[in-house]
Amino acid sequence: MTTRRKFLATGAAVGAAGLAAPALAQSTIRWRMQTYAGAALGEHVVKPAIDSFNKIAGDRMQIELFYADQLVPTGELFRAMQSGTIDAVQSDDDSMASPTEVTVFGGYFPFGSRYSLDVPVLFNQWGLNEIWAEEYAKVGVKHISAGAWDPCHFATKDPINSLADLQGKRVFTFPTAGRFLTRFGVVPVTLPWEDIEIAVQTGELDGIAWSGITEDYTVGWADVTDYFLTNNISGAWIGHFFANMDRWDEVPEDLQELLKVCFEQSNYYRQHWYWGGEADLRVNGDKMQLTSIPDEEWATVEAAAREFWDEIAAESETKAKIVGIFKAYNEAMEKAGRPYRYT
Repeated sequence: MTTRRKFLATGAAVGAAGLAAPALAQSTIRWRMQTYAGAALGEHVVKPAIDSFNKIAGDRMQIELFYADQLVPTGELFRAMQSGTIDAVQSDDDSMASPTEVTVFGGYFPFGSRYSLDVPVLFNQWGLNEIWAEEYAKVGVKHISAGAWDPCHFATKDPINSLADLQGKRVFTFPTAGRFLTRFGVVPVTLPWEDIEIAVQTGELDGIAWSGITEDYTVGWADVTDYFLTNNISGAWIGHFFANMDRWDEVPEDLQELLKVCFEQSNYYRQHWYWGGEADLRVNGDKMQLTSIPDEEWATVEAAAREFWDEIAAESETKAKIVGIFKAYNEAMEKAGRPYRYT
């Protein structure tokens, strides 16, 4: 049984390691960045990029990395960055509660994507980058980069073989995903990220709808859940790198460019790390049994997602514009057919 004491001991060790920075020149630019991810996951989704940047930047600039909830709770990440308490953040818009028009589209926007490649295409070719940059500039934050993570699946204690099996299930998930899943009887639960494993063990949670199978194995959730639902409500998590705008403007242009390059490398690494892991662990993983909801029944969930999109679009002009992009993009992919969409 995992204990709270073990969690705290691990967090303290990680924090101590992060604070043991080498001696630097007095003129060195120093940033503090906090990620949404815990230490085990952070080893893949952010640490390689920060290590690479620090190695190249040397005495000119160094980033001190903190993991989930080490400096502030994830729900307070945006305001801490906006105020300058934290210089930079890696997170989705949704779970860090950013007060922008784009917040509901961060994390898992239901059926907004089918595959991880959809995310960089939407941002770099279909106009989402420009919208995000504008929305965050309004609130004093630099939107540096958007990327894809893993798909959103249920990992549960009990098997899920039909929509009826979701009724009453207490599930840890993202705000917008939870808002959507209530239509099917799911009870969204908000807890600190580090408490999830214990909450499943104690019965406070019935399951998790936060990730794909790669994360389930990496962070230990596969050790406390017994079943993995192969149906997903989104093909990829949408996450970002952000910085306090004033701190960003203080960084020389070449180091700004280096930050962008390192973060794009992180985006690329996640593309193949997650994609390979999702397939390999479904086939070779030995910790969770796979279950599926029949396609014809799951089609009702997809139809409900389109209704959900229309509800979101009705909330503001900017949201309507973004929903229009998602609709146009998915229509184009469906018309393109294989391998872009399977119809």
